Amino acid sequence: MSRNEYALPAHMLIPEPELAFHPEREEDRHEHPLKGLLQYGPYSRSLINQVVDPIRVAAILPHGSRRILGDLLVELEQKHAPRERRAYLVDFPGFSRVFGVRVVPGPASVQMELPAGVGSAIASSTRPHLVLAEHLTQAISALQPLRSAFDVLLIYLPDAWSVCFRGGEEEDFDLHDYVKAITAGTGIPTQILQESGALAYYCRASVMWRLGIALYAKAGGVPWKLADADPETAYIGLSYAVRPIEDHGPQFVTCCSQVFDSDGAGLEFLTYDTTDVHIERDNPYLSRAEMRRVMSQSLMLYQRRHAGRMPRRVVVHKTTEFKEEEVEGCFDSWRAAEGLDLVRVQDDVAWRGIQLEPPAPGQKKGSVGRYPCLRGTYVPLGGRDVLLWTQGNAPTAVGGKSFFKEGKGIPSPLLLTRYAGHGSWDEGCRAALGLTKMDWNNDSLYDRLPVTLSYAKVLAKTIKRMPMLSRKPYEFRFFM
Repeated sequence: MSRNEYALPAHMLIPEPELAFHPEREEDRHEHPLKGLLQYGPYSRSLINQVVDPIRVAAILPHGSRRILGDLLVELEQKHAPRERRAYLVDFPGFSRVFGVRVVPGPASVQMELPAGVGSAIASSTRPHLVLAEHLTQAISALQPLRSAFDVLLIYLPDAWSVCFRGGEEEDFDLHDYVKAITAGTGIPTQILQESGALAYYCRASVMWRLGIALYAKAGGVPWKLADADPETAYIGLSYAVRPIEDHGPQFVTCCSQVFDSDGAGLEFLTYDTTDVHIERDNPYLSRAEMRRVMSQSLMLYQRRHAGRMPRRVVVHKTTEFKEEEVEGCFDSWRAAEGLDLVRVQDDVAWRGIQLEPPAPGQKKGSVGRYPCLRGTYVPLGGRDVLLWTQGNAPTAVGGKSFFKEGKGIPSPLLLTRYAGHGSWDEGCRAALGLTKMDWNNDSLYDRLPVTLSYAKVLAKTIKRMPMLSRKPYEFRFFM
């Protein structure tokens, strides 16, 4: 056999996706999310239902630390220069200068200090996480009747309470997920701040960018959208979470269907429990009837947001394979759509790729590059599979110099496997790459996973701790 019979297909390269910062002006776009915000302002500033000025912040704080909120919001309006990630991070000029609205403390009635004895109770308890969880639950309950007086709830946790952030060895407890499960059910967007990350972190520009974007999004704002998305395509992320029942009774699978607009924004999701599943290697798979039910609910959610209109094309992402019954259930619900792509996205693969530089003058062989292969590279492996590098060198986003966000290592690609759909992989890879830039809970250029799946992981962790699941749609900002 010749060497060519072992050769992979030629790789392709997708340009770095651009983000839109205005609903009408096509020229208000940029590859770099922070530079786009500085140059054009947030996308929703030009919408009718823009964020109300000012954004009012409620707070739950340790006893005697009320000044922390005021000091932090004052700092949020100051200018900060980056001390890390200088190739990417830019100066933060102040929240109102970036987003066009102010952030202020809510009235005194929504600034709550926990009782003075909480710290000593935590120190003396054998289950300190339950002590803090109970006090936070009481404080959140006290804020519910005052919901109209604030827009976002800030919860500050000092490092001295870090023993409460996780449960014991035999307990499946995470304080962050516990708080989100409570507040999401009551419609309260929350921002949890830990002392080491929010107050003590040395790069204040990094803290202010992340906090600023998160507060704006949790208040209902849209920082940016994808610039070149197909307006008639809907994206769905499908996730499952196993909800154990006390005393080792039956386990219920919580199905979570997230619906994105074509530009990666407008996220809402539906969730409910079911027992019509089978478990295979710890992964749940739905019956045809249950998958039809999940997708039908997704269709209703999409049509509610789009005046009854059907999408022309639907793309469904999940991390496990699509069983035959699941494929059939999807087609049952989306039969009116012209195209349906069912794509498994795997992030744990053995494939790697390196960048080879051309040979220097007088040399016959090239050399391994100092930076990884370019982000956006994809290599088809056959009719159903493609490797897509969502991590890698992204020079165009930072003005032409090489930039690898992770700093070191050889990034592994995602393996995309198509169980339904047809045509070239170019459109599907472009969409997945663009969706890696739609996480409004950080300031990075990209995430490794598209938000259809990165959000699914967040939701799966949280919703299995929610005591009751409502059939109403949830906005993701309550889980950020």
